Amino acid sequence: MRCGDFKESYIKDEEIFQSIFVKFWLALFFFFLLILPFVADAYVLYVANLIGFAIIGAVGLNILTGFTGQISLGHAAFVGVGGYTAAILITRFDFSFWLALPCAGFVAAGAGLIIGIPSLRVKGLYLCMATLAAQFIFEFIFIHWESMTHGIRGINIPAPALGSFALDTEKRFYFLTLVVVVIAVTFARNLIRSRVGRAFVAIRDRDLAAEIMGISLFRYKLTAFAISSFYAGVAGALWVSFMRIVTPDHFPFHLSIQYLAMVIVGGLGSVLGSIFGAVFMILTPEVLNVLSAALSKIAPAIGQLFIPMKAVVFGALIVFFLIFEPLGLAEIWRRIKAFFLLWPFSY
Repeated sequence: MRCGDFKESYIKDEEIFQSIFVKFWLALFFFFLLILPFVADAYVLYVANLIGFAIIGAVGLNILTGFTGQISLGHAAFVGVGGYTAAILITRFDFSFWLALPCAGFVAAGAGLIIGIPSLRVKGLYLCMATLAAQFIFEFIFIHWESMTHGIRGINIPAPALGSFALDTEKRFYFLTLVVVVIAVTFARNLIRSRVGRAFVAIRDRDLAAEIMGISLFRYKLTAFAISSFYAGVAGALWVSFMRIVTPDHFPFHLSIQYLAMVIVGGLGSVLGSIFGAVFMILTPEVLNVLSAALSKIAPAIGQLFIPMKAVVFGALIVFFLIFEPLGLAEIWRRIKAFFLLWPFSY
């Protein structure tokens, strides 16, 4: 009877699919994702698309913050750079969406490289201030560079299309979102298993020791910022193409805080944790909205009291995770798997 779990090599330890059991349940999950748009209504698919955009952005931030240890409070700015880049290329330069999407990622990556330069000299709270400054700088640009961004009026964007087939509904856009999410998560998971990923973790754990071992802090810190910003740019381009409009209001400072909360609640240094955190942060407000509507029908007085309490309940849930499960939802999932995998001898 199995009573332990150990690996004899690094390759075995880092395998993505470590058993037939994992492959089976993953295939079943993908089957569910494929049939979801055929059984769900437009609202559920709208939320599913938002979750997909959040997953892409959260995975990018986790590469920077969770794996490399570089705290960023300006992630929403790079999402905005990607969104505005896609909008400008599509509407002003007649780029197709399929070309504008990677271009948005690369432009955001370039912005990330510039903002990441201070990380070579500062870290911790000082780096937070540098990225926070970037957030407000880009917000100012989005609002006041009216000749390019149209200011607070925003830019209207046509729906993406494959020939004459327009992705103009939640159902059609869902499949595009799903494909991009799968590509983004797969790349991130394989990146962390690579030499680059191990360098990121070494820098996070002890940058001085990593430099002594021959790891270039200049190269890998900027690489982390570029990859993280690329993910943010792609998420922003998808988001504004789905919403069909981009305005400065889409990328406020609290969006950066929300992305940071995703990786903390989900689990720092975990790709799976990024997914869990994104799902939690998007679904929780929706669940609270449903509860407030239900309470308003049953007991109008209680429902009216619960509506302003939603933000308090949402914040309390985040604090609860920080206090009682600082390693995030990914750690809870790991313990659940270990319990069933090793039961009844989990030692």
